[in-house]
Amino acid sequence: MSATQATSGSGRSKPGRLQRLGEWCARHFVIVIVAWLVALAALQTLNRSFGGEYSDNFTLPGVQSTEGLDVLKKHDPAAGGYSSQVVLRDTQKPLTSLSSQMSQTVGDLQKLPHVLSAQNPLPPPGSQPPSGQSQQPNVGPLSTDGKTGYITVRFNVQPSTLGDDYLHGVDSAVQPLRAAGVDVEYGGPLGELARPAANDRISEAIGFAVAIVVLLVGFGSVIAAGLPLVSALISVVGGLACLGLLAAAFTFATVSPTLATMIGLGVGIDYALFLITRHRQNLIDGADPVRAAGRATTTSGRAVLVSGCTVIIALAGLSVSGVSFISKLGLAAAVTVVSAVAGALTLVPALLGLVGKRIDRYHLRKPVAETDAEPGTPAHGTWHRYALRVQRHPWRFLSGGLFTVLVLAIPLFTIQLGHIGDGADPTSFTDRRAFDIMSDSFGPGSNGPLTVVIDQTDVPSDKRSALASQAQKTIDGVSGAAAVTQLTATQDGDVLVGTVFSKVSPQNQDTTDLTNRLVDTTLPQAVSGTTAKGYVTGTTAAQVDFRNIVSSRLPLIILVVVALAFIIILIVFRGLLVALKAAVLNVLSIAASYGVVVAVFQWGWGGPALGVSGKVPIESYVPMMMFAIIFGLSMDYEIFLLSRVHEFWLRTGDAKGSVAHALEITARVITCAALIMVSVFAAFIVSDNIVVKMLGLGLSVSVLIDATVVRLLLVPAVMTLLGEHAWWTPRWLDRILPHIDPEGEPASAVPNPTGPPATG
Repeated sequence: MSATQATSGSGRSKPGRLQRLGEWCARHFVIVIVAWLVALAALQTLNRSFGGEYSDNFTLPGVQSTEGLDVLKKHDPAAGGYSSQVVLRDTQKPLTSLSSQMSQTVGDLQKLPHVLSAQNPLPPPGSQPPSGQSQQPNVGPLSTDGKTGYITVRFNVQPSTLGDDYLHGVDSAVQPLRAAGVDVEYGGPLGELARPAANDRISEAIGFAVAIVVLLVGFGSVIAAGLPLVSALISVVGGLACLGLLAAAFTFATVSPTLATMIGLGVGIDYALFLITRHRQNLIDGADPVRAAGRATTTSGRAVLVSGCTVIIALAGLSVSGVSFISKLGLAAAVTVVSAVAGALTLVPALLGLVGKRIDRYHLRKPVAETDAEPGTPAHGTWHRYALRVQRHPWRFLSGGLFTVLVLAIPLFTIQLGHIGDGADPTSFTDRRAFDIMSDSFGPGSNGPLTVVIDQTDVPSDKRSALASQAQKTIDGVSGAAAVTQLTATQDGDVLVGTVFSKVSPQNQDTTDLTNRLVDTTLPQAVSGTTAKGYVTGTTAAQVDFRNIVSSRLPLIILVVVALAFIIILIVFRGLLVALKAAVLNVLSIAASYGVVVAVFQWGWGGPALGVSGKVPIESYVPMMMFAIIFGLSMDYEIFLLSRVHEFWLRTGDAKGSVAHALEITARVITCAALIMVSVFAAFIVSDNIVVKMLGLGLSVSVLIDATVVRLLLVPAVMTLLGEHAWWTPRWLDRILPHIDPEGEPASAVPNPTGPPATG
């Protein structure tokens, strides 16, 4: 496609829709601002009255752990629920001396709503407590010295979803033991319910504070620094209220509002910054405030619209996983992206109309916008000279950039997906203290028992005894198990139930291997020659199934998201090699950020400094979420940079000069935008939630790599090497592609009548 073809007919005199929208909002700023505030108040009121709760209560239909749980519920409802441990320790006396208090506590726990059963850890009267002479390790429920035990409580729903008020009843039930001097901690999902409520305000305040400093230093204007923050805050608050209303109809994970806040603030500030920077440059060039806002909306606003759609499409790609939990995390983030785009296209022009020419009245130094150049003079500053240096030595810069991202990506090859256990939580959390007590007294595997279920419904009665013996012998020999309990039949005799304890903690890779070994090899051997079917269920088994699903579908999600982004770039810029370059470089930058996350959390390089206890696996859904979010966000900078390269190339036909020009006028705003987004994401590292820490670090590192190594080294070098061939598209493909102008010229713009030569 030639640039002449692209520019022909572009000298339109009638303003486009985005320009008319921007000018209308700037001219009628009172109406727009009041409408936003009224809508915000209404959404907040509706959310407080009708908004739903966030919950981690989700299931994986069709997986073996869910099928096993259903079998257990059908034949033994009291044993088929969701289990948690109430962990007990008395360093002064054995728990057997508190039998009356124990009985009262167990009885009160059984009376609580949603409780199916509660197991008394003390032996029945007249029987002997466990001794240390057994060949198998003691896995509970009472330790050998009798001073530590745990009550297994089974619920008909996930206890972590019951709400904070439910804990009052649990606390009341265990009060007799606490009054007797027993330390009582809550483990498993019940302990997760007892965790302190997440408070993102500290993270938000840190992100905002850094953003203010970056904007003041970068552009010098106090009002211009405050407008992106105001518009982003209003947009995110409105988006979170919409998310709360959606939560009344759909189940969203508890991390959803944190994720939505993180993404919404990042893109909200960036989108507003891009528009305000273009607006201020228009003012410096002599336009009146209303016209300047309209031009900014039709140019940078169009890029914001394309970028926002790209982010949303990338997040929508998570639905390919087929897991509703992950799909809804993507939906939650997309809600605040939509509100950020809406705020950038309407609220920002209104705020610009409100401040008018006073936008630079208060300043710390001489205000600047896109460049330091005086109006009407070409920009040939530091970034222009840097771009020329890249053009003289493209292979040197390309090699340096590739070396950097490849070195950072090395840890990725050792990535271990899994579930982060309670042992990684701060010691101030009751689930962490329960984890430590259980590990010390009963071994680390006691924190994640694997329930073995053998459905022998179709097995004739006279063959069930032989099946039980065969199954017991086979399961006893499984490698990686610290202990295996005796298989016992349910009351109707149709199901055999036992428990396998791993030698290591639930989050350890060996436990994952043990679970898969039981499912794939041991249980099929245990029931061979019969019509029985075996399952491994329980919390740990469900987490392993979830991990297996996610890891198997991650390549498909990567393929879909990359393909969609490739198509968008191809449609927008009509350059086959440009689209291919964008996809490849973004994948490389994401691989580098994965490597950093693996090194910090899985290898333990700096994890303790971030408040993580020891080495932890990468939460199974984090790479999937990171890929969709990072790929979408990195396309923001790609589109803003390439739109300026493309715009200048269409006017001049100078492929190399267009790269230098685009770097000069976008480097300041992209650098500031990236620093702001890095600070917003990095601020969430202070969260107590390790998954949030992981996402915060991964996203911040990715943006940093993307804005430095990719945008400053790789993109200029590759674009220089490609030259005008970067914009080549086969004529047949050009004819069928829809036309989307990423950063359209305002109505007054006049294209170069000659244009560059055709490239194909």
